[in-house]
Amino acid sequence: MKKTLLALAFASAGLMAVPAAFAQSAPTHNDGWFVNGNVGRTSIDNGPYDDNDTGYAIGGGYRWAVNPSVAFGVEAGYNDLGNIHVKNVFNSNDVVEEGRSQLHGWTAGVNGHFNLAPNWYVSARAGLYSWKGHGLSNDVDPVRKSLDDTSWYAGAGVGYDFSNNMSVGLNYDHYDAEKDQVDLSTNMVSISAEYRF
Repeated sequence: MKKTLLALAFASAGLMAVPAAFAQSAPTHNDGWFVNGNVGRTSIDNGPYDDNDTGYAIGGGYRWAVNPSVAFGVEAGYNDLGNIHVKNVFNSNDVVEEGRSQLHGWTAGVNGHFNLAPNWYVSARAGLYSWKGHGLSNDVDPVRKSLDDTSWYAGAGVGYDFSNNMSVGLNYDHYDAEKDQVDLSTNMVSISAEYRF
């Protein structure tokens, strides 16, 4: 947890320093088609699991502007939250580790983009999460099961719009994934980049 908070503090400081280096005029609109990607630290602390990994998410959608500072939209995407070890790219260990929760799935939901200042924004999202995973049951004698189900996800973020087309952000998301006494629900703190067409 301390490492996650430290990483969050460094990422926040970095996001505050970036605008000075890339100062541009304020965006004039925040609607239209978009694509985005996140990479960050996942955490799971349920039943037999208490671990952190590297996760990623990619997605896209469309937003409608309510006014120059507020836009609401729909989104869809894919994520992998439970079994990637980027550091193992540089050694002989497995990059995809079989013993982990291996949680991954598709998302479909709604989102909002709210400008608090000309370039700074907060975001929110929620929707359905169609997931697959493998995990140990929370029983006296744990059993490894392969599961899939549809549940929910939700998240919030803060970021900076460099222009009408490009932004970066810091996000916190929760992905609910629980079935048959196996709880693979995972949180992710991530850095994101978004491009708007």
